[in-house]
Amino acid sequence: MNDTQRVSVEEARKKVQSDSALLVCAYDSDEKFQKMHLDGALSLGDFRARLSTLSKEQEIIFYCA
Repeated sequence: MNDTQRVSVEEARKKVQSDSALLVCAYDSDEKFQKMHLDGALSLGDFRARLSTLSKEQEIIFYCA
C-alpha cells in the first residue's frame, strides 16, 4: 500500500477531469455531502458501494473541508 499523499487542487482537477482518479467527498453524512460536494465527486456511501468493483490501481482522491 502506498503512503497517503497530498495533491494540489489543480492536480486533483486534472486527474478527475481526465478520468485517471476518482474524487470522493469524505463526509459520512448525506447532508454534509449535499452541502460540500464538488462536481464529479462521489459520496462516501457511493464509493463504498463501488469499492469491490474498483481496480487496486485506481487512484482515489478524498477531500473534506
